[in-house]
Amino acid sequence: MELRVRGERAVLKGHGEAYTREIDPHSLALGAELADALHEWARVASAVRRALDAGEPGEAAPVVSHRGRQLAARVATVMGTPVHYIDPVTDELAVVPPTPVTQAEPSLAQRLFGGAEVGHEPTPWGTGLVVAGFVAAVVITAMVALASALAAETAGWVVVLASVVVTAGLAPSLWLARRLPIVRWIALGAAAGCVLAWFGVLTIAL
Repeated sequence: MELRVRGERAVLKGHGEAYTREIDPHSLALGAELADALHEWARVASAVRRALDAGEPGEAAPVVSHRGRQLAARVATVMGTPVHYIDPVTDELAVVPPTPVTQAEPSLAQRLFGGAEVGHEPTPWGTGLVVAGFVAAVVITAMVALASALAAETAGWVVVLASVVVTAGLAPSLWLARRLPIVRWIALGAAAGCVLAWFGVLTIAL
């Protein structure tokens, strides 16, 4: 595909002698903003070219050429094909390849709650197990404290029932979080804490 200036309009056409039909950028799937930018650049380029032909200083020529290359790169990226850019000031031909699309860095929310591809990252066992151990200690302390408080005021079966309710309430959330980056370590710690806390709960209740 070729990008050149015709009059005061930017035109595109297939590259090669077999392609003679020039196409207005607005008729292609480039987007209105890019098509308008191409025509605006073409008007400025035509004015600079006329000034050069009249023997006037051409300080703006490098700027026009650089802007044309930028727009050619955008066209190449949108169309997915190299663009043969005809410089309107120097008439030189330059092949502008598409700009590689880099993958965006996942946001913190994506890393915490999913939606980001993190399968190629190494598993942070050290940090993850420390977090899991801390969460497990908090859960054990909370469940044993609850059991102790209930045992002092009620029967043992009430302690067991309350612990069952707490465990059943946590189980669905822990199951859903088992595959989420970062959060899975919290889920692991909470699950381990629930299991270990039951030894203390049963001791207190019985």
